[in-house]
Amino acid sequence: MNNLTPREIVSELDRYIIGQEAAKRMVAIAMRNRWRRQQIDPELRDEIAPKNIILMGPTGVGKTEIARRLAKLTNCPFFKVEATKFTEVGYVGRDVESMVRDLMEIGVNMVHKEETEKVRIKAEKNAEERLLDLLLPRPASKPATGFFMGSSGGEIEAQPATEAENSTREKFRRMFRAGELDKREVELEVTVQSGAQVEIMAIPGMEEMGSNLQNAFANMFPGRKKSRKMTVKDAYQTLIEQEADKLIDPDAVNELARERVEQQGILFIDEMDKIASRQDASGGADVSREGVQRDLLPVVEGSVVNTKYGMVKTDHILFIAAGAFHFAKPSDLIPELQGRFPLREELASLHKEDFYRILTEPRNALTVQYKALLATEGVTVDFTREALEEISAYAERINEETENIGARRLYTIMEKILSDLSYEAPDKSGQKVEVDRGYVRDKLEDVVENRDLSRYIL
Repeated sequence: MNNLTPREIVSELDRYIIGQEAAKRMVAIAMRNRWRRQQIDPELRDEIAPKNIILMGPTGVGKTEIARRLAKLTNCPFFKVEATKFTEVGYVGRDVESMVRDLMEIGVNMVHKEETEKVRIKAEKNAEERLLDLLLPRPASKPATGFFMGSSGGEIEAQPATEAENSTREKFRRMFRAGELDKREVELEVTVQSGAQVEIMAIPGMEEMGSNLQNAFANMFPGRKKSRKMTVKDAYQTLIEQEADKLIDPDAVNELARERVEQQGILFIDEMDKIASRQDASGGADVSREGVQRDLLPVVEGSVVNTKYGMVKTDHILFIAAGAFHFAKPSDLIPELQGRFPLREELASLHKEDFYRILTEPRNALTVQYKALLATEGVTVDFTREALEEISAYAERINEETENIGARRLYTIMEKILSDLSYEAPDKSGQKVEVDRGYVRDKLEDVVENRDLSRYIL
């Protein structure tokens, strides 16, 4: 993240997201401002608030994908939540602070994974020695080299392994590294949760209390050791995890995760327009929507949320809100919440040219995915330019005539075109199939011509 300029961030996003240049520039600037803030004197740094963003546009145009790719690119904790889930129980709504707790959980898992990679080499070495001990158990009267407790309570130096034992151990080590022992079974002690799993149904608005109760019940039934038989290959991976956990300080992981969440976390609140109260509407539902906005306000403007990993400040978490905003507008949000989302950008609807680029340019394009899937069956699929243009035209037409779901329309169309081939692929191993304009029209003609049928299938 520290080395990426706004131009470089946009360039990376271009590899996965077609169009929407203004939105990509906006989020790139927001991320760069985070880096700029870290370079400022600490006294002024805390005064600089993040510039939260509202992305407006119909479904399927890339709002969520921009935020998700941005978080992955910059290695920031990222969590997506639907604003509507806070309205499911009426006036109270679900505890909005739960999204911060979920983000913290993601941050801890992310840091734990990174710390595991740092100690992986040492963990692998220790795991290999433990695995050799399982394959070649030492006699009870022959402890490993080192010290052990004598009958009188004093330390007695253990006898070193004999030359023959060392030779056998090294032989097994070579066999293990060559993969010759992968299918052999060993017995390994693992920790399993004892007792029944207790599920706590928390009262709406009191999810934290429910979480604490569940943790308390888990502590009442601590994990117990149990021997399990598994292959050497599986046992090695389990031993690596066990050894890595011994080398990692959980308190340091939690502290680092908390700092990363507070300084780099991204919360993506989708369907924001669903909780905006329209000026010409009235009734209980709108009171509920406004209540949810007021619950969101302190979290967005900066507060302290209690999590099981400690207190988390939300002052510098970046909030990205998104919604179609077909009926409600950002101006329908309560003024205090509007002021916390100063940056707004409208994403454009997708047309035929955009669909063609989506099918051909991104690294994870649908055409690339289907080619890879069918290649596993030995079938080579080739899409002609005319076929992709025809698919793009169909996608634009169906979106105009039915519901506009953006690029998601391509998923349903591609699946309809290739469903027969996917079914017959095991019987066509070694064959090459060319998907041309005639192939596309043959698979879609009946459905597209029947408008009522296309509403359900495409």
